[in-house]
Amino acid sequence: MPIILSIETSTKACSAAIHQDGKLLSVSELYNEKSSSGMLTTLIEHVVKTASLTLQEIDAVAVAKGPGSYTGLRIGVSTAKGLCFTLEKPLIAINTLEAMAYSMFDVKSTNFSTLLVPMLDARRMEVYCAVYKADTLEVIEPTQAKIIDETSFADLLEKHKIIFFGDGAEKCRATLGANPNAVFLNQTIFPSAKSIGALATRAFELQPFENVADFEPFYLKEFVGTTPKKNSI
Repeated sequence: MPIILSIETSTKACSAAIHQDGKLLSVSELYNEKSSSGMLTTLIEHVVKTASLTLQEIDAVAVAKGPGSYTGLRIGVSTAKGLCFTLEKPLIAINTLEAMAYSMFDVKSTNFSTLLVPMLDARRMEVYCAVYKADTLEVIEPTQAKIIDETSFADLLEKHKIIFFGDGAEKCRATLGANPNAVFLNQTIFPSAKSIGALATRAFELQPFENVADFEPFYLKEFVGTTPKKNSI
């Protein structure tokens, strides 16, 4: 019965959780407009204590690998790798969008043709997204950076009801919301360590462990920073 510590820092939401044999023992989540990842160590300490465990008792560390916030992913993966090195535990990496889709199992439509499209904000009208079948989580379209316009998902919306969710979905509502097959939730669904841990339990049995030394987050796009303009002379 594996005990897995899970970490999620892909967005402004930051969370940690403990699962034992797929059962959630404890979870701690923080939502903050600023970088909540600075509280990650505190959240980890809290979930371990709440589960009446020590870090030495866990069997693996799972982390959301991305896509998502460049800074958030870097902090989460660095923390996970540090724990794995220190505790000599394996590392499991879970796609952030897959974890978001997994979290929708309890609210999805029972219609087998319904699709799930988790979306993370990627600036302007661009989102990180993927398309999954709601009843099986089969990947219909892989993770990608997509610029949203009136033609986005047009072929899929002709035949399927699609549930759009995540912090990138709201920017798409004005463009796609008039389509009767497009469903937008009235609440923002953030990725959570609860789903990361549930998926990691499955992965642990197959042991697709990462090489801790070489593993890097799945940024999907190159980081683009901003530099101050120089004053003209």
